[in-house]
Amino acid sequence: MKKVIVAVGSTRKPKLDAVRDALRSLGPGLGRGLRFEIEAIDIPSGVRHTPLSRKETMAGARQRAEALVRIALDQKKPWKYFIGLEGGLDVIHEAGHRWVFLENWAFVTDGAGLDSFGHSGGVLLPEALARRVVDDGLDLSDAIDAFVGARGVRDAQGAWGVFTHNRITRRDAVRISVISAFAPFLAKSARLRARRAKS
Repeated sequence: MKKVIVAVGSTRKPKLDAVRDALRSLGPGLGRGLRFEIEAIDIPSGVRHTPLSRKETMAGARQRAEALVRIALDQKKPWKYFIGLEGGLDVIHEAGHRWVFLENWAFVTDGAGLDSFGHSGGVLLPEALARRVVDDGLDLSDAIDAFVGARGVRDAQGAWGVFTHNRITRRDAVRISVISAFAPFLAKSARLRARRAKS
């Protein structure tokens, strides 16, 4: 089996477990006989702890992945893919109402020109919680702990699990964003296989 090292700009267990889940399901589509190994590095996002827009959340994911590419170049690391992950809020005003969605974004690059974003979808925050985070500036991890009366929700089921009664956990949301971000890589691999089959 060929070893493929994937650099991830986080050391948080739920995120790394989600990336492992995603790579397990993506494996055959990216190539035959691949064995994925994750290199986890704590990379700052360059955005606020709880991003308050889709644009800011996407920027955080991209900046983490691009920092990994720079590390690989500087240190001559044999990493094949670079993944940046970021969770944040998307605040939408529609028909006179404010809707605040929690979203997860992934940015994947091969460091050689193929880049892509992937998105988890969104889950609506209750207005009382949205006020604490968006209006009062409280970090989402602290606000969700206070909201449910527990500690460490972020590293367990996450806000996703709280609001969907664990039908969708934080791990699920991150996994979906990673799989979505790999779509162009899957398409490229399929084109290469088709060309080989014709020749």
